[in-house]
Amino acid sequence: MRPEGLKLIRKEIFPTIFCSGCGGGTVLNAFIEAVLNTGIKQEEMVMVTGIGCSSWIPSPYFKADTLHTTHGRAIAFATGVKVMKPDMKVVVIAGDGDVAGIGGNHLIHAARRNINLTVFMVNNYIYGMTGGQVSPTTPFGSRTTTTPYSNVEYPMKAAELVAAAGASFSARWTTYNIVQLIKGMQKALTKKGFSFIEIISQCPVGFGKNVGMRTAIDFLKYFKSQTVPIKKAQKMKPDEIEDKIVIGTLVDRDRREFTDNLLDLNERRMKELGL
Repeated sequence: MRPEGLKLIRKEIFPTIFCSGCGGGTVLNAFIEAVLNTGIKQEEMVMVTGIGCSSWIPSPYFKADTLHTTHGRAIAFATGVKVMKPDMKVVVIAGDGDVAGIGGNHLIHAARRNINLTVFMVNNYIYGMTGGQVSPTTPFGSRTTTTPYSNVEYPMKAAELVAAAGASFSARWTTYNIVQLIKGMQKALTKKGFSFIEIISQCPVGFGKNVGMRTAIDFLKYFKSQTVPIKKAQKMKPDEIEDKIVIGTLVDRDRREFTDNLLDLNERRMKELGL
């Protein structure tokens, strides 16, 4: 971390509570670097998160106004903040269980509305904090505490779902692709409309112990071998990319944003009423 990044964290509560090898620290570092590169000021930001391992990234470690909300409701709270404070940069950092699981409905409709939020979903393939249960993104065939023999559900492709729902920006990177992740975060922080990055992150303690990857190095080697750039993936057959991690920007487009539409409606109605 650059020295100037230290002003963006609460140093008094370090070292972190992240488990050994967790990708949470990597995501925090990448986020700080992206914020520094964009020049966004702390007083212009509101961080929102839910409940889970990844929720510790913004709360308490990132030094900005923060809402630490109920499980699965981070995007709903963030929507309320953005509507009332449209000039603020509202950022959600939360896990796959929080965002894609119990919060999946909020994710879909925030993307559909194209509300000007930035959402970083840290996907460690599991409900890590509450015992290692299967999550919506757990790979097919993986063992967890609630699927001790095998996961028979196909995983959700969150970035593709958000793109299809109508977001302005949707991408996927891993903690191995750190340079691209930082650049992607910068893009998401400055893009108008709903911006989303699915960050595939390691969890040696909760997920790795069940699939034979017990260190961060094991995961990073796995990410390196399994990732496929989106342009290459588009030329591959479905069965060839079934178990791969497709990385890159899925969609980057300009669409009218929700709070702008809402303000325009309010102004038109005020004129109609002569106010």
